[in-house]
Amino acid sequence: LLTEPAHSLIHQSYHAKERPEPLNGDGYGVAWYPEVGERPEPVIFKEVSPAWSSVNLRSLAPAIASDCIAAHVRAASPGLGVSQFNCHPFSHDNLTFMHNGEVAEIAKIRRELLSRLDDSLFNFVRGTTDSEILFALILQKLPASPDLSAMTVALRDTICEVEDLLASVHSPVESTMNLCLSNGKVSVVSRYATAGQDYSQSLYFNTGQRYQCVDGLCQMADSEDDSRAVLISSEPLSEESGWQKVPVNQILTVDEQLEVQLQAIDCARNLQSA
Repeated sequence: LLTEPAHSLIHQSYHAKERPEPLNGDGYGVAWYPEVGERPEPVIFKEVSPAWSSVNLRSLAPAIASDCIAAHVRAASPGLGVSQFNCHPFSHDNLTFMHNGEVAEIAKIRRELLSRLDDSLFNFVRGTTDSEILFALILQKLPASPDLSAMTVALRDTICEVEDLLASVHSPVESTMNLCLSNGKVSVVSRYATAGQDYSQSLYFNTGQRYQCVDGLCQMADSEDDSRAVLISSEPLSEESGWQKVPVNQILTVDEQLEVQLQAIDCARNLQSA
């Protein structure tokens, strides 16, 4: 998944197809949930080097086996440092989180957003990204041991909370918040832009039984057992026809049976922009 497909994560780090800037060279990270033992928390591996030049990633990736893997390549926003603290995925207990996009004029609302966090989550934020603040805001809204419904509501409400605050400071700039939240069993992923389609980051999904690469051809293939698979990616990993684009301003959920559902994100600022 990370190295073999024609448009793998490594390839997207230096030649993203659906971004004005094709480079995502300010670090990368991989999170996976181990299949052995009783550990519910993910394993996190991050580096600040570009994914395309990482010997470690090419060595580790073929040995990682998990029911749930999250991976991210980073293009740092202007003014934000390149450090492991700023690399995705972020994690807290058994949750992992990633963000593709940018919160508009974060400098205007950063202090207010941080003030809404309780002490433990305020201290949880160790980096300088808008992404980590989004994760902390989501965590603030979650109950202990959240289910898929609670995770979905928290992610949606965080997007709308940020948009409401930007409206209060009369920000004319659009935000893009493609967010991914998972506990290793269920996942919630958004494709969101204030102004809608023209400004949004891309997002696709592919469903089937088993994604595999054989003789350089990578595709979602049939399996002899009843296994299921779901892939969610900013860009299709290959040219096969199974990739479907997530509509803008929608949340995609994946339940424990790997069933995919879509629902709209209706924020006041988004509706006004539309």
